[in-house]
Amino acid sequence: MQDAVLAMLAKEASHGYHLHARLRQSLGPLGESMNRGQIYVTLARLEKAGLVVCERADGLPERPDRKVYALTPAGQQRVAAWLAEVGWPKPDLAEFHLKLVAAAAARLADPVELVAAQRRELLRRLNETQHAALAEPAGSGAALLLEGIMLRLQADLRWLAACERAWSRIDDKVEDA
Repeated sequence: MQDAVLAMLAKEASHGYHLHARLRQSLGPLGESMNRGQIYVTLARLEKAGLVVCERADGLPERPDRKVYALTPAGQQRVAAWLAEVGWPKPDLAEFHLKLVAAAAARLADPVELVAAQRRELLRRLNETQHAALAEPAGSGAALLLEGIMLRLQADLRWLAACERAWSRIDDKVEDA
């Protein structure tokens, strides 16, 4: 969650309510259970860690002053590192989706390139797992486990292909505009 919040702030400084709304919109049905208080706790932790700074912004007459959060240079470095990360040991699909959305919204990275980097990593892992499976006796417990890992990696690769198709269409629409 912290990295997604930081990436959303890379586009523009924002207050907690606006961040919550953007994250919920980005996650669709998965974001419905997102608690607004979770955003404020995350922002406080990020501020304490020196990744964001908070300033008071003048509110409207019917609203009190709001805290507006912006990235520090350390926060910008963490966002860049998060976007470059291609780990996939236990994929959190919602987090990866947020990475794509945040990268596109803040124009930090091309989502299609992020998908390609993830695909390369999954293909590397699939290749390693296939080689390990070949070394195991057929029908052994280890062979069955490795088959499960290969099936999961193949499913994740299919999902990445769907992500690439979707983001390529989005990119095409943006270029046509």
